[in-house]
Amino acid sequence: MDRAEDHGGQRTRLDRRAVLATAVAVPAAGAAAALAAGPAAAAGGTGAPAAAGRWRGYDAESPRFALAVLPDTQYLFDADSADPEPLRATFRYLAGERREANIAFMAHLGDVTEHGTADEIRLAAATFRTIHGAVPYSVLAGNHDIDGSQDDQRGDSAYLDAFGPERYRRMPTFRGASDDGYNTCHVLRGGGREWLVLALDWRISDRGLRWAQGVLDRFPELPAILTTHDLAWSDDDGAAQLSDHGRRLWDGLIRGNDQIFLALGGHYWPPGRTVLTNDAGHDVHVHITNYQDRYYGGAAMIRLYAFDLARGVIDVETFAPWFLDRDPDRRSPLAAETVELTGPADRFSLEIGFAERFAGFAPAVPPRPRPPAAVLPRDTVAYWRFDAEGLAAAGRDGEPVADGVRARDLSGNGNDLTVRRLHDSGPTALTWSDGHHEGQPAHASLRFDGGKGPDRGAILTTAADAPLNGEKFTRGYTIETYVKLPEPFEGDHAWMGILSWEGRNGDAGKTTGWSPDEPTCSLNLSPERFLQFVVYPHRQDADPTSWSHALPVGRWMHLAVVNDGRRTVVYVDGSKIARNPSQRSTGIATLGKPFVLGATQFDEKYGQGFYGWIGDTRIVARALSPRDFLSPGG
Repeated sequence: MDRAEDHGGQRTRLDRRAVLATAVAVPAAGAAAALAAGPAAAAGGTGAPAAAGRWRGYDAESPRFALAVLPDTQYLFDADSADPEPLRATFRYLAGERREANIAFMAHLGDVTEHGTADEIRLAAATFRTIHGAVPYSVLAGNHDIDGSQDDQRGDSAYLDAFGPERYRRMPTFRGASDDGYNTCHVLRGGGREWLVLALDWRISDRGLRWAQGVLDRFPELPAILTTHDLAWSDDDGAAQLSDHGRRLWDGLIRGNDQIFLALGGHYWPPGRTVLTNDAGHDVHVHITNYQDRYYGGAAMIRLYAFDLARGVIDVETFAPWFLDRDPDRRSPLAAETVELTGPADRFSLEIGFAERFAGFAPAVPPRPRPPAAVLPRDTVAYWRFDAEGLAAAGRDGEPVADGVRARDLSGNGNDLTVRRLHDSGPTALTWSDGHHEGQPAHASLRFDGGKGPDRGAILTTAADAPLNGEKFTRGYTIETYVKLPEPFEGDHAWMGILSWEGRNGDAGKTTGWSPDEPTCSLNLSPERFLQFVVYPHRQDADPTSWSHALPVGRWMHLAVVNDGRRTVVYVDGSKIARNPSQRSTGIATLGKPFVLGATQFDEKYGQGFYGWIGDTRIVARALSPRDFLSPGG
């Protein structure tokens, strides 16, 4: 399109020509059958493992992945001045960066060519061979690719011959096409879940809308991205408005289907965006992406929509790989201006709480509790949990857990814990809770209400003769627990202990530590809420200490201390912290005294107890990798 085309589409200037009588590569009935037959058939019979292997090269389970969006390339495929090299450069970039940027899919927004002639289409189709087999993609017809005066019931065309369903048939993402062949659907995997892409013709018919609704009905739990050529327009302020055709799509498909959270179109410039509210009261992000008015017809500039499910955002950036690939000192002035666009309509972030946004059609199913037998790997020396399996006194949320109650060691090694309160603490110093980390095997925890002024709290300790008391762990160890700090985090809780062994390191013959009166092993929290793990090794006269970042409040965390017999590494939610000591550390200088959950001694005396929640806790006498933690990966 060019800027002379009217925003609402009422005065659209079209290239008038006869419909090209080219044979369709895939009969319409065959395209419809592909959708009806299900994903495997639509992707190529039985799934075609050998062909699917060509399209690998990214991590489908990572919480971060990217969708590449390619708008109007028409000026690069004008019969009088065609230059496909910018598009080849873009495709080489996407193929080469697929693993690094974790690119799951590419969507072209139409107007592949300027006039839609057989020669232009043929050159464009050949250019797509650069990416074919590397990154799966979709293409849809713009008004310059076909007879724009007709809807998707227009029949055969050179475009349909080259970019119809047969092109996508063996892509692992292809899930079918409308019976006319001009509308396709695709399912990509990213962030550990599946996403639906609808690639709709520039003028979808009522029949096409019914087909699109059928696709959404077929995949009712998949978040959907709608792509089309003519959707919205914008003035120079970047605030987008629906075009006439966009309004038809909104009223006929988008607003009533909560699955559609992102809708992308080209056709108009300048780029712009807006947020509309659908019938479910949720946001739908509507974007215009088109750079054909820029230097060199946009030079096959792309948008990368970088999904980050961990942060709940989509980061968007716009750049031209053809210019990016050149030596900066050899870029022309206009190439240097256009290599990357950073205006508010070109580079931005969308904050989307994915779980909340998709809850209406794909509610998250919390993991079920896992039985003790499922989380007892080889060399487990102790495992405690606070549901009915591990704590006979498990009751109602907020109910006190009395002194003398036992938490059974479910490893069978006899390291049961017994509850007792510190100082003159009252009943609320330790209560039962149904709160838990999402990945925790048991759906229960203990709420500790420890503190200072006066010192108060509660602990759980092993018996005087428990095997764990004198275990040396010379072959390594993994100590895991779940904790949650209250929000607000009230009072002074500096140096409160989470877990420890009783005893003085000086009595173990250690001479180089901060004080001979601190215990031989403890996990604590600093005044800044930094996690501190300090250990006096069995073999070395040292006190190697790990320090984390400031731990958040109001959120469950999985903590893991891993020692391989040589050095110690601490993980928070499966992520290795930065400040792990390089000192050698072999074993723990235990003294045959109790293991403790809920506090740390100093000079064999208890002060404050822990303030917050503690969940499942496990000790294994060897180093585990994060994939083997109580919450796999952390």
